[in-house]
Amino acid sequence: MTSSFIREIALEDNEQVAKVIRKVLVDLGVPKVGTAYADKALDAMFENYTAPRSTYFVVVDNDEIIGCAGIAPLDNYDGDDVCELQKMYFLEAARGKGIGAKMMETCLKKAQEYKFKKVYLETMPYMEAAQKLYVKSGFKYIDAPMGNTGHYSCPVWMLKLL
Repeated sequence: MTSSFIREIALEDNEQVAKVIRKVLVDLGVPKVGTAYADKALDAMFENYTAPRSTYFVVVDNDEIIGCAGIAPLDNYDGDDVCELQKMYFLEAARGKGIGAKMMETCLKKAQEYKFKKVYLETMPYMEAAQKLYVKSGFKYIDAPMGNTGHYSCPVWMLKLL
């Protein structure tokens, strides 16, 4: 990792982003149904984050995307003060280098700019390293899902007050 940086997604990033997300999910043994793997949005991430109060970021290192994450209003939630941290994934080569913390900081800053009051996320029980980052970033475990993201195979829910 010589020159990694975070920037907003561009249209030409769609294919690389989809490959990164699917590779991470397969490597972690995540179910292909009821998780981000099956999301129709995966092949058109740029287009899906053109909606109001939505931004997706990529981590680029030596012209390759090695990680990604975004924020958007929480789907099927009654209220406009909650966003969701979405599709935060990093290739193995990016892990353990502080990139996740930088990405988290970038996403939380954008959520504040959009005037959200809370950030929600869903994850898998065995994604322990990710959960450590979430807790360190101020997320707390909650007992039930919020909204309806369609990710019924993600039984760990967390919330952060901004």
